[in-house]
Amino acid sequence: MFSSIARAIIGTTNDRALKAYSRRIASINALEAGLAALEDAALQAKTAEFGARLADGAKLDDLLPEAFAVCREASKRVLGMRHFDVQLIGGMVLHDGKIAEMKTGEGKTLVATLPVYLNALSGKGVHVVTVNDYLAKRDAEWMGRVYNFLGLSVGVIVPGIEDDERRAAYACDITYGTNNEFGFDYLRDNMKYALADMVQRDFSYAIVDEVDSILIDEARTPLIISGPSDEPTELYAQVDGIVKELAKDEAHYEKDEKFKTVNLTEEGSERVEQMLAEAGLLTEGNLYDVFNVSLIHHVQQSLRAHTLFTRDVDYIVKNGQVIIIDEFTGRMMEGRRYSDGLHQALEAKEHVVVERENQTLASITFQNYFRLYPKLAGMTGTAMTEADEFEEIYKLLVVEIPTNVPVVRKDQDDEVYRSGDEKYQAVAKLIEECRARNQPVLVGTTSIEKSELLSALLKRMKIPHSVLNARFHEQEAAIVADAGAPGAVTIATNMAGRGTDIKLGGNLEMRLKTELESLDPSARPAREAAIRAELDAAHEVVKAAGGLYVIGTERHESRRVDNQLRGRSGRQGDPGASSFFLSLDDDLMRIFGSDRMGPMLQKLGLKDGEAIIHPWINKALEKAQKKVEARNFDTRKNLLKYDDVMNNQRKEVYAQRREFMRADSVADVIGEMRADTIAVIVERRIPVKAYAEQWESAELAEDVKRIFGLDLPVVDWAGEEGIDESHLRERIADAVDAHMAAKAANFGPDFMRFLEKSILLQTLDHLWKEHLLALDHLRQGISLRAYGQRDPLNEYKAEAFALFTGLLDDLKEQVSSALAYVELGTDPDHGGPVFDPSLLIESHPNAGNYGGDLALAEPQTMTELNLTSISPYRADAVDPGRPETWAATPRNAPCPCGSGKKYKHCHGKIG
Repeated sequence: MFSSIARAIIGTTNDRALKAYSRRIASINALEAGLAALEDAALQAKTAEFGARLADGAKLDDLLPEAFAVCREASKRVLGMRHFDVQLIGGMVLHDGKIAEMKTGEGKTLVATLPVYLNALSGKGVHVVTVNDYLAKRDAEWMGRVYNFLGLSVGVIVPGIEDDERRAAYACDITYGTNNEFGFDYLRDNMKYALADMVQRDFSYAIVDEVDSILIDEARTPLIISGPSDEPTELYAQVDGIVKELAKDEAHYEKDEKFKTVNLTEEGSERVEQMLAEAGLLTEGNLYDVFNVSLIHHVQQSLRAHTLFTRDVDYIVKNGQVIIIDEFTGRMMEGRRYSDGLHQALEAKEHVVVERENQTLASITFQNYFRLYPKLAGMTGTAMTEADEFEEIYKLLVVEIPTNVPVVRKDQDDEVYRSGDEKYQAVAKLIEECRARNQPVLVGTTSIEKSELLSALLKRMKIPHSVLNARFHEQEAAIVADAGAPGAVTIATNMAGRGTDIKLGGNLEMRLKTELESLDPSARPAREAAIRAELDAAHEVVKAAGGLYVIGTERHESRRVDNQLRGRSGRQGDPGASSFFLSLDDDLMRIFGSDRMGPMLQKLGLKDGEAIIHPWINKALEKAQKKVEARNFDTRKNLLKYDDVMNNQRKEVYAQRREFMRADSVADVIGEMRADTIAVIVERRIPVKAYAEQWESAELAEDVKRIFGLDLPVVDWAGEEGIDESHLRERIADAVDAHMAAKAANFGPDFMRFLEKSILLQTLDHLWKEHLLALDHLRQGISLRAYGQRDPLNEYKAEAFALFTGLLDDLKEQVSSALAYVELGTDPDHGGPVFDPSLLIESHPNAGNYGGDLALAEPQTMTELNLTSISPYRADAVDPGRPETWAATPRNAPCPCGSGKKYKHCHGKIG
């Protein structure tokens, strides 16, 4: 009660923020008349003037009123578009590094020009992130006219362009591109072998369009660059035939649709073991023995493919390829593949060519990629429902910007039917009524399958319509442009991030573009006038009919997606209406609704074809959606905790890699690595304070020979009277150093420096690739530790730390050994294969169907049993949070206390 009274007196947080921003509008508007009187050249000179003031110590905030006013004046002259006052507020919110929630049709693209221009004045580069290539190119060309007029350069990043073009685009003052391209460029840059080959420069400021789609919906899955592995593909087809039979009986598996997981039952495990044995695939032991890890992995992925993934919903088959469908936009994701063998399982299921499985070479989530920017902002039509997540994960506050003209759209209560057939009949009846009064209709569906089902029904009723889904992706712009014409009926599979407004009567720009290009120039003015008159008349017809009617055919798990669909109607004060039709067969109702709802509706006397309509239904559904949103938030937060562990290691490796590339010579680093390697093998064979007879001198001699290729008389040295461990280490080091000095003299200093850097980088890349694979396996199986009353996250942190320590030790030893053995005329590529860029595959798995929740164990996670073989040290020995375990830390590893010193110089110091 007190909070509601306080809100009534002092307003909400959002109200107070808007009031603070509104105070600055007057100072911007006061400059308009003076700027309007300037010649173009004088207006353009303002950019240089602002740059000079920044160089003299001025802050961007000091320039905001003038820069915004200049940008608005430029927009008026170049585009014929003047920013509204509410758009100025949106620009200020974006400049402050917050999220601006602006309704569909409020001109977010134009709003972004204000903070983009202001921040580009610093010369550090501004990134504008869009959800698809079409929007990146369109916005760069459209808004680029304003920036170019003001003397700023604009670049655009799209798939398929060469590195030189990418480097030039990133060097521009403003760079447009998709979230995927920015992320993949970051990963690709950190696989290069020279700083000059990198395309990105240091991050400064980014504005993310459709920020909820990118930072929420797509945040659960990583961007992955992978290379082909040597695994054969025949096993996928063999296992598929077995699992196909197995999946026919639901007694063989347990499926959880809420969490999108599936596991074999005890009966299923016994049956699949029997079938695999009969097929000659299981030759010894049972399915869950450690040596059958690969087999159970194939079975599990095939089971997921058959029970959790539906053709024309999660993917389509086109030209003999399985193509992923983006759950949130309904678009085909060409060239993207599910990881961890899932895509191969789907290919086997659909009987198309099974491509080789890939091994991860580099990966990053959008959560961690966008947190690299010192300043980040976003804009969307729907963000308030996820405001808590934006603040907790990204430290981004959401400000709801009022509309320029009040929204007059009529949102009807939901209608709930008993069956899907009744629901679709009711939808078709409403479409007929709308067409009779020339009212355009936009129907939203959640999958291709359902859009085509409704399309078939409308065809039988002889109702003309257009279908927008992944099958007709190429026609998207034209279909959306005509969706506001009188009586038009458009069926769309998800409307998130479409980027094209539905204008009542039709889209003038699209009509002019398509119809005037083919005409003789002399005939164009008359045709343009006719088109304008036609669309003006159509606009009035549609307006009188009630504007665009939006129909939702079911509720999505997220309220945001429903709001995005609804927001297509009622833009800029236009009339409009929306309603959602639901049935008890819908996924949300079936999975999250009450089992008692159906019988209850029958008791209430609900007849065939009748619907229950009541505001309470809306509230109940909203509660269910809130629960799902909270669960998904917890999942993403849990995933981020795990990914942060890898992210810290990734940042360390990438930073170290850049240091190596930046250095003229890494000879000192190589020397330290060599000394550390010698110290490790000596300490391993000659324990501290051990008696001479306890020394493993022969084994030490073998280690020296294996690593450095030198046959030294270590046993004789060890037998000398009075020699101790330090003297022995020095003799070995002197011999190895002399060997390397002779090799350097033979190669020449320049070639030796090149060789050292090349081998160091290639070895680091090879070990990092293996480390990623180890972390993947560890992450899959770590949840099993919960059965032993141990926190999986703490276990993961401890083992990941130990694995990383092992990586550093292996790096020192492998680099030292490679340089010791390399000879002129041999291939110095000791660090593992460097893949041909044409063989690399970039993937971003569908967020809705990615690998399941970390809290749930899957049978194939038995692979964790093999992890300790990756490093000579026990993977679970050291826990940074428990000092009593630190004694197991390798002497030359970083001290787990976090000091940055080596363990032997910190908590492991002797004496």
